[in-house]
Amino acid sequence: AEGPVLAIHQPDTVLAGMDEWNTRQHGESGLVERVRNSSIDERAAEQRTLEFLGHYVEPKASPMCGNSICQDRRFLARCMPELEAFFHYRNLDVSTLKELARRWYPQVATGFQKQSTHLALDDVRDSIRELQYYRERLFR
Repeated sequence: AEGPVLAIHQPDTVLAGMDEWNTRQHGESGLVERVRNSSIDERAAEQRTLEFLGHYVEPKASPMCGNSICQDRRFLARCMPELEAFFHYRNLDVSTLKELARRWYPQVATGFQKQSTHLALDDVRDSIRELQYYRERLFR
């Protein structure tokens, strides 16, 4: 199952404060326009995500999963504390496997290429594929 794909509204003053890379990347992807036109705030996004997750997993049962998720967890703790608390306290960070592969099995580390669209759902799919890649090659 794939969760809700939401853009959280931000005022133009916040959008104007983005650096050049973010302005270009998220402007070209259409995210800036989606954010500008969205009527969803952080609380509504949090509740919709919790509702979705509640159909599939019990609270505290699943770690947060993804790539370099430390910043994601900090964001959730600050802006969506109920959602952050829903997850197990442990993290499953695919970046750790990438770093271990780079150091211990360099030939494995160079074999996976991300799509890198920097859209949330695409990034989730990339992380799942990357985790599968390392599982097949590092944990035989």
